[in-house]
Amino acid sequence: MSVNMTTGGSSSKSAPIIREFVDVEGGDIRSRGQSDGIRFRLVSYNILAQAYVKSSLFPHSPSPSLRWKARSQAILTLLKNLGADFFCLQEVDEYDSFYKRNMADHGYSSIYVQRSGQKRDGCGIFYKNNCAELLGKETIEYNDLVDLLLDETSLSADKQNETLADGNNGAHAMNDSPVKSSPECRGDPNDPHVRLKRDCVGIMAAFRLKDPFHRVVILANTHLYWDPEWADVKLAQAKYLLSRLAQFKTLVTDKFECTPSLILSGDFNSTPGDKVYQYLISGNSSSASLMTCLEELPFPLCSVHAFTRGEPPFTNCTPDFTNTLDYIFFSPSDCLKPVSILELPELDSPDVVGGLPNYSHPSDHLPIGAEFEITKE
Repeated sequence: MSVNMTTGGSSSKSAPIIREFVDVEGGDIRSRGQSDGIRFRLVSYNILAQAYVKSSLFPHSPSPSLRWKARSQAILTLLKNLGADFFCLQEVDEYDSFYKRNMADHGYSSIYVQRSGQKRDGCGIFYKNNCAELLGKETIEYNDLVDLLLDETSLSADKQNETLADGNNGAHAMNDSPVKSSPECRGDPNDPHVRLKRDCVGIMAAFRLKDPFHRVVILANTHLYWDPEWADVKLAQAKYLLSRLAQFKTLVTDKFECTPSLILSGDFNSTPGDKVYQYLISGNSSSASLMTCLEELPFPLCSVHAFTRGEPPFTNCTPDFTNTLDYIFFSPSDCLKPVSILELPELDSPDVVGGLPNYSHPSDHLPIGAEFEITKE
């Protein structure tokens, strides 16, 4: 394993570990020579919003590593040293006051969507100015799922979960009736209108790569709801996400007369093999009660890690929970293939033992990354 140590602050204790991209071996993934295409790197990272950093929530973490000054500089050092062409970041707070300005100093432009309600964090896509040109963007407000139910006159108990999972119906009307402004819902959790109002968001954008082919790539970045007991909500969000993404892909295809490549990344708060994961890769939630309302996926998706080396043992690491929640999905084609992935630590690696965040990792999540090769059609 190749690991670089950097000095992210005045003390060596605050230096984050920078792992490297390693080539994918075997199969036909590297069937094309490097001269036949161009490559770009994408990193997805839940950076842990400072608004959620409390000693009571992370008693295992060294107190100095939780302070904003140390964490912000460690995150910035990590991003700078990874040097990806695209960063898809989740739990971004302090966007205007810190990340936008500092990433601009390193040659990145950015787009951002803040969570609904009173939430302070959101999702952002940062991209190198010398790598890509922004063609267009759209935001995803999962609270719009609440509006999709407003026309329902009744909702029988035996069909509630089926209705929750149906994120596609009425997707075209999402901008026609804005979400009603109200305090965070504290009502009956069995009421779908309450369950679906989780203030989660996503953002998607089309980029034209600054290469001889001028290929168009669509990137989507999202953060789904966290509660493992509310799998139906996460599944509804996943369906709505792909519905919106399919519409956006059609719009880009028609407007720019192209066949865009598609990459979806984020914190899906879903482990390998669960309902959301199975839906994203196959359209099958493995849930009989939901099968009647699961349409086919609008496009095929593969997880980069599953496609190459298998899903990692974890991307989120705390004493109470250690598992994989973060993914980079791509729609496979002859034009787009992953050629390398960002190394991740093993479970017994000294820098993760005891849980995150710590001096080596400024978030409770790990950054995941992939290098893609894109070729002329």
